Amino acid sequence: MFSRTGAAALKMDLSNTIALCAALDKPQQHFKTIHVAGTNGKGSVSHMLASVMQEAGFKTGLYTSPHLKDFRERIRINGEMISTEQVVQFTENITHLIEALEPSFFEVTVVMAFDHFAKENVEVAIIETGLGGRLDSTNIIHPEMSIITNIGMDHVQLLGNTLGLIAGEKAGIIKANVPVVIGQTHDETATVFEKKASQLDAPIVFADTIWTTAVQPISPGIISIELMNIKDETARKFNADLSGNYQAENIRTVITAIDWLIERGWKIKDDDIQRGIAFAKKNTGLHGRWEVINTAPLLILDVAHNTEGIKQVVQQINASVFEKLFIILGMSKDKDVDAVIAQLPKQARYGFTQAQIPRALSTDELEKMATTAGLKGQSYQDVNKAIQDSLKMAGANDLVLVCGSIFVVGEVDREKWS
Repeated sequence: MFSRTGAAALKMDLSNTIALCAALDKPQQHFKTIHVAGTNGKGSVSHMLASVMQEAGFKTGLYTSPHLKDFRERIRINGEMISTEQVVQFTENITHLIEALEPSFFEVTVVMAFDHFAKENVEVAIIETGLGGRLDSTNIIHPEMSIITNIGMDHVQLLGNTLGLIAGEKAGIIKANVPVVIGQTHDETATVFEKKASQLDAPIVFADTIWTTAVQPISPGIISIELMNIKDETARKFNADLSGNYQAENIRTVITAIDWLIERGWKIKDDDIQRGIAFAKKNTGLHGRWEVINTAPLLILDVAHNTEGIKQVVQQINASVFEKLFIILGMSKDKDVDAVIAQLPKQARYGFTQAQIPRALSTDELEKMATTAGLKGQSYQDVNKAIQDSLKMAGANDLVLVCGSIFVVGEVDREKWS
């Protein structure tokens, strides 16, 4: 499993997914799809889109990865996870295909999602790429729309060591005559997307050339976002239960995509959009995005794990009000750990930890790298012990943040701390 061991477990090829789907009557062709890729934000965008579709009355599938606690989080219909029995039955039914093709964990999971959505007669499914785009297992669909949130330096050993090369891989989800929404304009990547879209006669729009954003915190866990149309200066306001100022960019991408879908005949009302954004977390079960699980002191979980994601988290820290800052950090071996550490605030007290998987960077090594960079703290073999000690030291007006790895956040005992 890539989640556990990294690149050695990955197959960058579509042939197994195609063969598995062909043996199951091509389930991916039985429902409409929206395909979402990007370095950061693709999970939030996928969940918000699914939430809006649910509010608009569509039976909505949602495929995302990875999961935090339960494998079944990856495959949902109207927020409900696929049942344990359905996972078991599907796997048993295709055991002969697994033995013949030797597909990866990702390939089996993607086909399981497609099969589940087809059998349950979903009307639309939001499909998040796992890694990259061009050779990602999900890239056998012909969507109603493609969305690429942004491009950052992540998975460089697999996707390329420049933003342009990574953008080229993500652009692989752009299909002939299918509209594509790009969340963020960047000098190194915009031309890559425009060239690909032009070659395929795919209408293209950059969300940040349509809207500017302003964010106002309402309470811990809820923000208000105002989008201002750059051309005519009309404004639209949304409340979101996905807190974190960086969600403004994701909401801008979602609204741009939905407006385009409405233009193409999708029946989605303004109230559906408002409720979909306001209740995205409640409707879809999304966790780990500047997620407040306790107040006084504030205890926040964020799955940011690469340089771009951590940059957004640091901006959020700087916009927050607190007295002392405690950061519990764990990372995977294949990330640019030095670049992440270089961005983190030196005034915080750190707890260095690791997820209980082979892919995790060891606590000792992380502490050594962090100490060299001027960060001060101590090591913990378990994230929950790090939280326990931090909460003992923290006052009511302090901030305790857990970040650096999806897998570390996944091991947090939410019931214990909330």
